[in-house]
Amino acid sequence: MDTFSLLFYIFAFVLVFAGFRVITAKSPVSAALHLVLAFFSASCVWMLLQAEFLAISLVLVYVGAVMVLFLFVVMMLDINIDSLRQGFWKHFPLAGGIGAVIAVEMAFVLTRGFDLPQARPFPPDVAKVPNAKALGIELFTHYLFPVQIAAMILLVAIVAAIALTLRKRKDSHYQNPAEQIRVKKGDRLKVVKVAPTIEAPVAPAATADASTPTGGQA
Repeated sequence: MDTFSLLFYIFAFVLVFAGFRVITAKSPVSAALHLVLAFFSASCVWMLLQAEFLAISLVLVYVGAVMVLFLFVVMMLDINIDSLRQGFWKHFPLAGGIGAVIAVEMAFVLTRGFDLPQARPFPPDVAKVPNAKALGIELFTHYLFPVQIAAMILLVAIVAAIALTLRKRKDSHYQNPAEQIRVKKGDRLKVVKVAPTIEAPVAPAATADASTPTGGQA
């Protein structure tokens, strides 16, 4: 076994183990950290396949941004795991059946996708350029229309997320940009005149010597 195959089996084993721990870990933070390990292992597999752009994108986008956001959200929400596990075995047969159907579909798609007897090789001028540049040439020449469609879908998703966040609900805090633009200096600062309060002076208390009588019977 050469070094390439040995590294592939090591990273593949770590990837499968981390993915299994993601769905079996009791703590959400532990599951998120194992997911980070799975992303790193998948990135190493991409590097072995000489797909540098995909490997760096997986680390920067998912590990550097998405997973950090997941960790912050999980730690801030303080999720009660016991309440989430209620009714697990009740819905397990249905969930297991759906998972099996999805696994069969993915296996069918992957096995058909690997069968490429008439695969079109890269042109000679593209095969000599770096991996990132070759991917950019393919995306913005042969797949330009699907890239534009994906960009429009992401734009609609961003607008929908903002619209859902700014709904006027009692338990949500939002800002009205139109009211912020029309604000005047009189709305920001209001001078209120308050009548002064003068307290009357308090008479000094009599001393103990003054209250004691000067004479008396023995």
